[in-house]
Amino acid sequence: MTTDPTDTTGTDGIPAGFIRHARSSPLTAPWEPLYAKTTAEAVMLGLRIRECHTNSRGLAHGGLITALADNAMGYSCGLKLGGGARLLTASLAIDFIGPAKIGQWLQIEPEVIKVGAKLCVAQCFVTADGTRCARANGSFSVIKAKE
Repeated sequence: MTTDPTDTTGTDGIPAGFIRHARSSPLTAPWEPLYAKTTAEAVMLGLRIRECHTNSRGLAHGGLITALADNAMGYSCGLKLGGGARLLTASLAIDFIGPAKIGQWLQIEPEVIKVGAKLCVAQCFVTADGTRCARANGSFSVIKAKE
């Protein structure tokens, strides 16, 4: 058996650099395990698609993809703001451009477009085993932490 030298997937099937996501919520708890990879620019999220993530057609549910895109973009805006503010989603739009199937690695790759005192804007691509399946953009209201 030969190995692909460009394959960075670990022996557990999780891409290199991803670790268990430490921040859970009541919404995302049933979707565990979720994984995160934090860089200086963004917080990427990922998961291995299982049956509990799917719609009646056996494809990743659009609500799951949308919620994870919202989370990843919000976390990324928070990262760029230095963690001193709370964020509330002001607007969110998503386009689904392909299927994501059971067994595939779903990865949300955000990019923060603008950071302001009152509004943060981000976009992301969502991939299933490296193939784009959705793109999203969101605006987040910046709520300063109480002193």
